[in-house]
Amino acid sequence: MPVIKIGDRLVGDGQPTYIIAEIGVNHNGILDLAIELIDASVDAGADAVKFQKRQLDQLYSKKYLDNANAGEKTLRYLLPILQRVELPDEAYYRILDYCKKKGITFMCSAFDPVSADFLAELGVPAYKVASADLTNIPLLDHLASKGKPLILSTGMSRIEEVEFTVNFLKQRQVDFALLHCNSTYPAAFEDINLRFMEQLRRFGVPVGYSGHERGIAVSTVASALGASIIERHITLDRTMDGPDHAASLEPHGFKKMVRDIRQVAMALGTGEEKFISRGEILNREVLGKSLVATRRIEPGEPITASLIRVKGPALGLSPQRYPELVGRIAERVIEEDEPFLERDLGLEIRLDVEHTLPMEYGFTVRFRDYDEMLAYQPKMLEFHFTDQDLDETYPGTQHNLKLVVHAPEFWERTLVDLCSLDERQRQDSVALMQKSINLTRTIAPYFVGTPKVIIHPGAMSLDHPITDRQRLYDNLRRSVQELDYQGVELLLENLPPHPWYFGGQWLTNAFMDAYEIREFITSLGLNMCFDTSHSKLYCNWAHVDFYEQVRVLLPYVRHLHLADGAGLDGEGLQIGEGTIDWVHFFEVIGDYHGTMIPEIWRGHQRQGEGFLIAIQRLSDAYFKAHQKLGQSAQA
Repeated sequence: MPVIKIGDRLVGDGQPTYIIAEIGVNHNGILDLAIELIDASVDAGADAVKFQKRQLDQLYSKKYLDNANAGEKTLRYLLPILQRVELPDEAYYRILDYCKKKGITFMCSAFDPVSADFLAELGVPAYKVASADLTNIPLLDHLASKGKPLILSTGMSRIEEVEFTVNFLKQRQVDFALLHCNSTYPAAFEDINLRFMEQLRRFGVPVGYSGHERGIAVSTVASALGASIIERHITLDRTMDGPDHAASLEPHGFKKMVRDIRQVAMALGTGEEKFISRGEILNREVLGKSLVATRRIEPGEPITASLIRVKGPALGLSPQRYPELVGRIAERVIEEDEPFLERDLGLEIRLDVEHTLPMEYGFTVRFRDYDEMLAYQPKMLEFHFTDQDLDETYPGTQHNLKLVVHAPEFWERTLVDLCSLDERQRQDSVALMQKSINLTRTIAPYFVGTPKVIIHPGAMSLDHPITDRQRLYDNLRRSVQELDYQGVELLLENLPPHPWYFGGQWLTNAFMDAYEIREFITSLGLNMCFDTSHSKLYCNWAHVDFYEQVRVLLPYVRHLHLADGAGLDGEGLQIGEGTIDWVHFFEVIGDYHGTMIPEIWRGHQRQGEGFLIAIQRLSDAYFKAHQKLGQSAQA
């Protein structure tokens, strides 16, 4: 796919929309105003700010510079403004330093070779070429010599002029992008012709949109139509005097545009698969329907239509399986209103324990149901505690199994958050985690080896992202250091970007990225539980490579939660029903033989049917991966 690189960002197809806040000359020649516009651009979430640099004596004849009245009407208006608003060179050094401090990319349009050379000294990561200079071959040739990408607006140009310049730049092997543009200020909606972006795509370079229209709708639609770059003017006040203010967006409008572009990008998805999100799974279970028995059915009794009705919740056979069920002979007692299951169709899931992947696999259990899973010969059990479970006593006996405990994620309607900026919530979370560790110590003598305790770090917010992420990590460090986890192995678990709690979708603000996690846990000498579904959703959200994240964290992984994932919140999906390539995953993790569970949503239902299916599918992928690795080694 066509991409260019601006600084450390890839820009083009398949990448997040690159949003440029065009400050241009809207600073009116006042440095403090330029700084305010940078602040507004940062607050809005723009990726870059862009200024304009001109050496006016290189652009206009002396007679016009001395007397703009010697020119036509438009020049008489514009030239005095440009003379008045041009910033001195030293101001650009201050602007560049301020952009670095604020974490936003500085860009600039070069209108002449002298300005291009000056910007090269500043170290701009790319040059913007204004529509008026699309045909300026000498300038383009000079810019091409700088070895930096170009972003060219195509306003005011005929298609044959665009073709000429495209061929010129390709002959010089320049990386560049084209922006569709209508160069009137403001542009009339009927003149914008957004669909012309499709014509620009035939040149095989990233295509974007530079807008001068009123409002934010057109720019948002342009991003939905695939614009890789959106450039819009920003001003503090549209009523200011100057050529671009009226066609600019004020800070509030610019921020709304950025928000809408990001939301639309998330809503568009990939279009490659249909998956059920976590929120839909919750609603499907509550609102969906199953086939249930109208009365008690005895073994050997024919299952007739009169013995079947449809009721919620969706815990058994789908009503679509009705034709398969009618006429079957019951092989078990089925109570009134009890859901029919796969086994009632003669489809019993059995785990081939002799041919499973060579990991210490186990299952998610609770005190009340763990003994049901012992029939499948697990190597370990992972007890998922609720806050109320912490007041119970282990009801079992001695087992030659390893023990893993997953600490509660919430109590009442409060999330466990070891990162919380609310000190009371943080302290209460630490106390609950300590209680989990203490209970684990009392259970440990009934199992073998050192028990593992898995904890969610937290860092969640409901409505707005938390910007002070360093404080989140500082608080997490403090929380971990306050815990007494002697005798257990404490494992922090990586998190998904948009988890569901209490019927709502939250935002995660930390402990998702592999490099951040590695830096944190190594500083404390900790290891981790790696959740594949959480990581896949984060990678989809952050546009980073899932398998690279796995490689980075693998040396610190002591326990695996294996589940598929899709989209941004398709969490805990059955193996093979998301977008993880499991064969490649097992190629990446190689000879990992530690503990793991298949963490399939509702996998424990129907006597662990979902878990068994997952183990079998994971085993198939594992052996395929190692067959490929063996073939590669032989080659």
